[in-house]
Amino acid sequence: MMCNAQKGGGGTVVMELWCVAKNNAEDAPLQGALDWACGPGGADCSKIQQGGPCYDPADIQKTASYAFNDYYLKHGMTDDACSFSDTAALTSLNPSQFLKSQLKVHFVD
Repeated sequence: MMCNAQKGGGGTVVMELWCVAKNNAEDAPLQGALDWACGPGGADCSKIQQGGPCYDPADIQKTASYAFNDYYLKHGMTDDACSFSDTAALTSLNPSQFLKSQLKVHFVD
């Protein structure tokens, strides 16, 4: 996902942002937010459902992050589209990259 911000001097700074689950979110609220995103929220969760290529029932953080980011992209990439009852946050770190290298993103409340 891309968002453009004006830079002094008329240039454009391009920043990629992703909506991901907060690593300090409790499992129960995270599951509730995931259920909402994949249900009434309308996120495309087919890839994270059983039989899908990204299905991983042991990692709710990764699963929720996939759903949250899909919702975020479909709903205008606004701050409000990445809240999920305070279980999600925006990051400029590509989750595909930090998940591969086992890095964790820490959010400060």
